[in-house]
Amino acid sequence: MNILYFLIGCSVFMALIFLGAFIWSYKNGQNDDVHTPGMRMLFDDEVSPEKSEEDHFSN
Repeated sequence: MNILYFLIGCSVFMALIFLGAFIWSYKNGQNDDVHTPGMRMLFDDEVSPEKSEEDHFSN
């Protein structure tokens, strides 16, 4: 029965650590812009110029 009290105490302690980490990240602006990352994946990346075959095989 004592182990049950120990495990409950550990789980409450870990939950408080995760809550503290969440509050810390929220205050430091981790979740400021939630709209842009979702929209960024909808747009194609710019196409970079490809190397010619001679440049590619010269190495």
